[in-house]
Amino acid sequence: MTARFLATTSSEMQAVAVAWQIFGITHRPLDLGLVGLAQFLPGVVLFLITGHTADRVSRQRILQTCFAAFSLCSLLLLAFAMRGLSSVYPIYAVLLLNGVVRAFNGPASQAFLPLLVTEEHFPNAVTWGSSVVQAAMVIGPMVGGLLYGLTGSPIPVYGCAAIAYLAALVLISMIRLEAGQRPRGSASLDMVMGGLRYIWQNKLILGAISLDLFAVLLGGAVALLPVYAKEILQVGAIGLGVLRSAPGAGAVLTAILVAHWPLRRKVGATMLWCVFGFGIFIVVFGVSRNVALSLAALVMVGGCDMVSVIVRHTLVQLGTPDEMRGRVSAVNMVFIGASNEVGQFESGLTAQWFGTVPAVIAGGLGTLAVVALWAWLFPALRRVDELVPGGGQGPGAGGQGSTALRAGDSFGMEA
Repeated sequence: MTARFLATTSSEMQAVAVAWQIFGITHRPLDLGLVGLAQFLPGVVLFLITGHTADRVSRQRILQTCFAAFSLCSLLLLAFAMRGLSSVYPIYAVLLLNGVVRAFNGPASQAFLPLLVTEEHFPNAVTWGSSVVQAAMVIGPMVGGLLYGLTGSPIPVYGCAAIAYLAALVLISMIRLEAGQRPRGSASLDMVMGGLRYIWQNKLILGAISLDLFAVLLGGAVALLPVYAKEILQVGAIGLGVLRSAPGAGAVLTAILVAHWPLRRKVGATMLWCVFGFGIFIVVFGVSRNVALSLAALVMVGGCDMVSVIVRHTLVQLGTPDEMRGRVSAVNMVFIGASNEVGQFESGLTAQWFGTVPAVIAGGLGTLAVVALWAWLFPALRRVDELVPGGGQGPGAGGQGSTALRAGDSFGMEA
């Protein structure tokens, strides 16, 4: 968890510095959108390979390699910043490399946690693990914005990020696991495609991860925060760090509440309502001209998203056999990457065409439409009752409208 905290903090620090540096060079919202696209494309191209790798190679070894490569990317950004840049293309080149590393890191990281805790404690582990990551998403942007704002340069941000990634490498190397069995034999196309087939055949998993894809893709306002910080709210680089930290703060508070008072019943409907709330608060942020209201809206955006993350991640991981978790996680990471990075590109593109505020408002309204459509297309999703068996009711105990999750059985009943 400490390694993940350091890695996420570094990533968030860099995100603030890169966005402010690029917008300072070009002053175009579209270029902020291209930041997300540059980091997403490698994941799309490589997801079959990265998922298969996570199922056949030590996940710990993959994470070690990725943390070292992340540090290299930070050092490259540091070198470019020290030379002085008048073009954004060298930054995009590093972001593409960073995207390749993320493509391998994501599936291995998601599939690593089930190796550390028992199935009984997994939902709570997801909650606390998400709390740690979200805390980093609060601290990272604030530190990045503060360093950039005080020094007027991204150099200290990139330097600190490189050091933190190396510290994460040391920590992940200290973990000792029992030797796990990996599938033997040569790789085949059939094996590599297994993750896609598994998700397609399990409509509940498909519904959960595709909901996140389209809802967050349309509602992604994070890419446009530099525009809000500089031109609309006029709070500068330090204010950008605070704005970017606000969703993480809401997520941390929500995760702590869920850890103490777990989601016990009607978790599917709860997830859908929270994604609906995500869209509502995106619209509020879009129309706001008050810094306090904007921060409050972003806090609520993060809180709503955290509930969705906890439910979705638990469904996907516990409903997938360990020997397929890497491949399924790779597909899930493509969906997550599409929702976040392609969402950034979509936001930048629509802001370039229609203006920043209309783009954010339209995205939030699009999220509301997606939730309504998914509730109709995937009725089993809204009927999921419990994340894990227990709570006094097994699969089907409460009739057709009750669905309890059991690992490996396609989440119990399908409507």
